[in-house]
Amino acid sequence: MLVLLAAVLAPLPLLLPPAQEAVAVRVLIFALLAVGWNVMSGFGGMFSFGHAAYFGLGAYVTAWLLVEKGVSPWIGMALGTAVAALFAVVIGFLALRYRLKHAYFALATFSFAEMLRLVATNSDFVNRAVGYNVPLIPEPSWWMMQFEPGSPNYFWIALALTVLAVAASILFVKSRAGQFAQAARDDEDAAAALGIPVVRYKLLAMALSGAITSVAGAFYVQYYMFIDPDLAFGSGMSMQAILPAAIGGVATIWGPVIGAAILGPLSDVTATMLRNPPAGLEFLQGRGGLDVMVYAVLLIVIVLALPQGVYGALRERWLRR
Repeated sequence: MLVLLAAVLAPLPLLLPPAQEAVAVRVLIFALLAVGWNVMSGFGGMFSFGHAAYFGLGAYVTAWLLVEKGVSPWIGMALGTAVAALFAVVIGFLALRYRLKHAYFALATFSFAEMLRLVATNSDFVNRAVGYNVPLIPEPSWWMMQFEPGSPNYFWIALALTVLAVAASILFVKSRAGQFAQAARDDEDAAAALGIPVVRYKLLAMALSGAITSVAGAFYVQYYMFIDPDLAFGSGMSMQAILPAAIGGVATIWGPVIGAAILGPLSDVTATMLRNPPAGLEFLQGRGGLDVMVYAVLLIVIVLALPQGVYGALRERWLRR
């Protein structure tokens, strides 16, 4: 099914206008973020409010190597996944060592993300608050992951990365390690009593989660050609990881992807509607911040109407038939 879906989506950038293609790429970035978050928080049961840490590490490792050393973003992406996975293991070890759970664990992840934001903001090594602009090259290059604006190559790369992330999520869930991680999520004491090394498999889930999320950061830098500490490590990016999974369905394979497909266009639709409001609502035109308010209200309605997420609700209805 995954390969079939990729084949169906592959021609999309050839059919969409440039503005809509940019939305499609953003949807795939959201999907990568949400798939990564879902591995830890959905299947692993460890709610994270600091996934910006892994996103930012992937982005900054890639940007630093490219700008300072001229290293290909592909290599930077690979190294970024390793750094993010290692950082996730360190965070996980410290949190689990001191038995942090639920809200305390979430606050710990948020604190580490904020720590990285402050370090990056005040460190000359990564250009402080200025961040990095990706330098332009004269010719399009697959090796440097840089193409003409609006090139379908960006969509295809993002699609391939998302497919790989979903495939990794599927393999993890079906593997022995994934089954053990889910058993520990459902009842940690029972899993430990059965001889499952709970900490080991929780750390594995965190490492995979951090690695997938870092890929989103590495690609983000190449697509938008800019990164700074507030953008990379800010709480807004952590929310972008949580919301698609929550809307689509936490602890499901396809929920994060469906949630990203809903949220990606939604913000643009609300902004466009309020820039050019329909008849009878002209008084809304030009009202600053109303698009964000409408976006937030729509999200609340979706969450309240479908607490299991869109995919979770559809799956439950299908099973009842």
